[in-house]
Amino acid sequence: MSSNGPACGEGKAPRGGTCWFHWALLGAVCALTIGVFAWSATSGPLEARAPRADATYYNLLVQGFRAGQLNLKMDVPEGFAGLVDPYDPDANGEYRLADSYPLHDLSYYKGKLYLYFGITPVLMFFWPCAAVTGQYLLHRDAVVVFCAIGFLAAAGLLRAVWRRYFEKVRFGVVVAGTLALGLATFAPIILQRCDVYEVSVSCGYAFTMLALVAIWGALHEPRRRGRLLAAASLAYGLAVGARPSLLFGAVILLVPVAQARRERRQVWPLVLAATCPIVLIGLGLMLYNSLRFDNPLEFGMLYQLCTYRHDAVQHFSLDYLWFNFRVYFLEPARWSGCFPFVREEPVLPLPQGHAGVEHTFGVLTNIPLVWLALAAPLAWRGRSGEAFSSLRWFLGVVILLLGACVLTLGLYSYVAGRFEMEFVPALMLLAVIGVLALERTLASRQVWRAAARCGWCLLLAVSVAFNLLVSVGDHAGVHNNLGNLLFKKGRVDEAIVHFQEALVVRPFFADARSNLGAALAKQGKTEAAIEQFRKALEIDPKNLFARYNLGSALFKSGRGGEAITQFQSVLEIRPDFPEAHSKLGSALLQKGREDEATSQFQEALELNPNLANVQSDLGNLLLQKGRVNEALTHYEAA
Repeated sequence: MSSNGPACGEGKAPRGGTCWFHWALLGAVCALTIGVFAWSATSGPLEARAPRADATYYNLLVQGFRAGQLNLKMDVPEGFAGLVDPYDPDANGEYRLADSYPLHDLSYYKGKLYLYFGITPVLMFFWPCAAVTGQYLLHRDAVVVFCAIGFLAAAGLLRAVWRRYFEKVRFGVVVAGTLALGLATFAPIILQRCDVYEVSVSCGYAFTMLALVAIWGALHEPRRRGRLLAAASLAYGLAVGARPSLLFGAVILLVPVAQARRERRQVWPLVLAATCPIVLIGLGLMLYNSLRFDNPLEFGMLYQLCTYRHDAVQHFSLDYLWFNFRVYFLEPARWSGCFPFVREEPVLPLPQGHAGVEHTFGVLTNIPLVWLALAAPLAWRGRSGEAFSSLRWFLGVVILLLGACVLTLGLYSYVAGRFEMEFVPALMLLAVIGVLALERTLASRQVWRAAARCGWCLLLAVSVAFNLLVSVGDHAGVHNNLGNLLFKKGRVDEAIVHFQEALVVRPFFADARSNLGAALAKQGKTEAAIEQFRKALEIDPKNLFARYNLGSALFKSGRGGEAITQFQSVLEIRPDFPEAHSKLGSALLQKGREDEATSQFQEALELNPNLANVQSDLGNLLLQKGRVNEALTHYEAA
């Protein structure tokens, strides 16, 4: 990324800003940010279910390609293939959510399994890595790599903007802006759950930022404009190949063409450079879709196996626009008094036909630094000439990209936090340029500049802190979920490690404490389990399952009286809990209160007649009372 601005060492050099120092400081911030990415990246629930890296979705697609097929190298389960309606979520649930080789969010068409998610990550990462190293890498590794590429491209853009247009602004502002581009754009949050979804999103982010780098060059270097514009078209085409929702943002490729026309230069070669690469990629995607789904415009969405039927949903509608805008931009986070303080926000009432909301935080209310995007026009205030004309063109590119992405997501029937990575980096880039413009505009007003600097530093701190706090909470949540998955598979020792890891990160995590207690109880460590259940209830007295598990552990240790109190508390909260009625009956029976125990067993069976152990226990109790016929009825039911 070349620049005609001052050479390194000029501008702020008298204040000690030498070239090597700038590079060292910027390099340290970039290394720190990428280190945070790598350290915090965690496999998501789908990847965690896969027994090996080669069994993850993108690697299964690589194996399919290497075998000469477009579907995944994965056998369709016999039971699933025999379903009358394989797209019925109730019918396919056991296959979608299987402990290993789950089918969730795969596309099923004519007896084969396909991947709905973009093809670019396979071509640019998974397949080359497998070919070169002979090893299959995890989705987690891909997300880290793509986030690092996107971040470095954005950081390079910021430095180029500073060198050309804001050389008199202190380099420390660039360093702070670089930190914002890495740690205040939701990247730390999506890294906590690296699955097939995050791979496609982060890949789209990486190639979008690379396209912006090439467009910056095309706007500022007329002699190389054609080549750079072709590179931008190629990069953005690959971004669309990863995330088709980015398609309408391709309008940014025409901005350098418009600039050249304004300068009365020949534009047709530039039009070809801007359109040919992305059109060729688009034709390739259409051919790929036709070969898979017999429709060039079908990516597999209609045939997805998920919690709802895609063929019964209106995927895009103006009716979703205001609701989605509120969720993406205006909804504040909810806070608690326990670390990491940020709680999941409650879901708003959904518009008719809307599919749902997943782990989303309002950008304007939770990342306040983005408000300084409004200061970006100060960049050319009082400035004229061709140089600042190019800056206006570039900011127009970023605004166009932002608008196209926001509008597309605003019309879509589903809202997810990971989707915010499609527009937040562009918005943050505008905000950081706004900070540079503010610093330069107030350069001669020391008091005002100092006040403004304190203000944007505070906004930066809040924005980064919010991202890190949410990522900490998510990191603990991922370990808790992985522990649950391993516990269900009978791998109790491994589950305990994950529960403990969750509690290291988030000590006041009631669910993780309760789950750790359940795992310890499974190992026969009853007293240790009781301690964990009590701690969970100190954190969250309304934690139903912690209280139920505490009662079970107390009953097992012979403390029936305490157990009765816990089960009664559970039933006060949830009277239709059949297992709690059963356990209360057993505890009452241990205390010799047979009539009350009989009543509880009967209540449990009214709620769920399929509890064989309760049928048997009630039969035993009735037999002891001489009620033989009734006892036989329950034995037969058992």
